[in-house]
Amino acid sequence: MAGYKVLSFDKISSTQNYAHDMIMGGTASDHTVVCAAAQYAGRGRYRRKWVSHHGNLYASFIFKSPERDPRLSYAVAVAIVDTLASYGIDATIKWPNDILLDGKKVSGVLIEYAGRFVIVGIGINVHSNPTVDEYKTTKLDKYAEIELPDLLSQLAKKLDKWIGAEFDSVRRFWMDSAMGLNGLVKYRGEMVELVGINDSGALVVRRGPEYFLVHGDEILM
Repeated sequence: MAGYKVLSFDKISSTQNYAHDMIMGGTASDHTVVCAAAQYAGRGRYRRKWVSHHGNLYASFIFKSPERDPRLSYAVAVAIVDTLASYGIDATIKWPNDILLDGKKVSGVLIEYAGRFVIVGIGINVHSNPTVDEYKTTKLDKYAEIELPDLLSQLAKKLDKWIGAEFDSVRRFWMDSAMGLNGLVKYRGEMVELVGINDSGALVVRRGPEYFLVHGDEILM
């Protein structure tokens, strides 16, 4: 974890909330990561509950960010896939940044901006996976033996690599790993073709001869 300040807890409400409190309290610094062995109020996008039992990775990375960048979510997703690849695990990305193994969710990302910082919250199922109604889940120890400290260290390295990379490289990696590329997805009640992402990080979809961009809306696969 060279270059990172690591704050580790057994159980807190949410690593994301703790990171927010640090920023609001003026104690946050670039390259800080808040980790917890468990959370009792973990959350994902749209404040959905993120079940957070012991045995998995729950971490919120704090980075300086003078402005919002929609391309960041792609770099984070690519960093997670690249991390898993270092253990011989082949993962796919469900737009915008859910990570899947054999079609089952193993990791999720929550990116939130606060003040001069961005908080990149990452949850990875390692030794347990929750049962949820909306989708199937899985865990890493079905595929490889992974120790949490090593996983965190590898993830930090990959985040530095991909967040600092040229977006053309990020986009190529993301396109190679994306689920459903060139297939049909549901967007705002209609079926469209998933084409890819453009230079600014917008999702490109096609309806008949018409191409258009998706900014921040969810699609259903």
